[in-house]
Amino acid sequence: MAGCASGLGLSLTVVNSDVTILSKFDDHDSNGNGGGGNGKYGDNNGGGGGGGGGDDDDDEEEKEFGPILKFDEIIKLTEARGVELPSDMMEAAKNVGIRKLLLLRYFELEGAGGLQGFAMRSWAMLRNRMLADPAFLFKIGTEIVIDSCCATFAEVQKRGKDFWNEFELYVADLLVGTVVNIALVGMLAPYARIGQPSISKGFIGRMQHAYMALPSSVFEAERPGCRFSLNQRLATYFYKGIMYGSVGFGCGIIGQGIANLIMTAKRRVNKSEHDVPVPPLLKSAALWGAFLAVSSNTRYQFVNLLERLVEASPLAKQVPPVALAFTVGVRFANNVYGGMQFVDWARLSGVQ
Repeated sequence: MAGCASGLGLSLTVVNSDVTILSKFDDHDSNGNGGGGNGKYGDNNGGGGGGGGGDDDDDEEEKEFGPILKFDEIIKLTEARGVELPSDMMEAAKNVGIRKLLLLRYFELEGAGGLQGFAMRSWAMLRNRMLADPAFLFKIGTEIVIDSCCATFAEVQKRGKDFWNEFELYVADLLVGTVVNIALVGMLAPYARIGQPSISKGFIGRMQHAYMALPSSVFEAERPGCRFSLNQRLATYFYKGIMYGSVGFGCGIIGQGIANLIMTAKRRVNKSEHDVPVPPLLKSAALWGAFLAVSSNTRYQFVNLLERLVEASPLAKQVPPVALAFTVGVRFANNVYGGMQFVDWARLSGVQ
């Protein structure tokens, strides 16, 4: 099976002294034992799964993002900076060490202080995505701001003079939309996997192993020690579609349920012949699930591809704001097109 070999195949690119970790995977056999090297946290000694994972990959990795620091070296660096590593990173340091540039990236992000520093120390899910893509929070913020602005404009146009009378409906839509936006970006984001996950035996263990070998998105870049087959990329598309569909259906139930309760309560107090029918709850939720699974999944896979190509371009490496500006532009265009497409889906399904 193709995948990230050598225990944890860690892939990095260096742009203007910045380190972007693109992927890091544990590789296990179907019984939950280490399948590449010794299956620990970054040891690159030993052959890999489908990525070759030999000495050539090891040399290329070390040349690209530095040596593996041993426990004593890591402790010296952390003490010098007054930083305490999270438990999973400390465990990795004790077992086989940590790549130098990975450690330096953590120091940089944790040292920002405030909420970011606290999150880096306490929230592994965010930390691992920030280690993989330092622009992760920028992309989530961009998605939320663009979608909220587009939604606000559409709501004002749709509700007209009744906007403030139906403000609670608008707020409910906005809150659900924020959750959806975070899921849309986060589910396809590359992330560094630190620590050795527990793998069950039997069928469940094989499923876990297959999932862990998948790329974060269909078009995730290959790097030394980390290779993905065509079947794995296709499986990722359908797997992410299931995840997107589940989020869409769940948020549709919550968001439309709140809206329907408010609409029903208001009409008990003040009925009007101009009242529009209350949208069907399950049908609306099913529409959201199907739309996210098919349309959003496809569009955001290509958004990730375009962003990756621009970020890897010589111009973006010399002028980093170019990549950020492209992110704003491509996500704005994606939101506008997605919004128009959803209206068509809603009309065809009879929800609106």
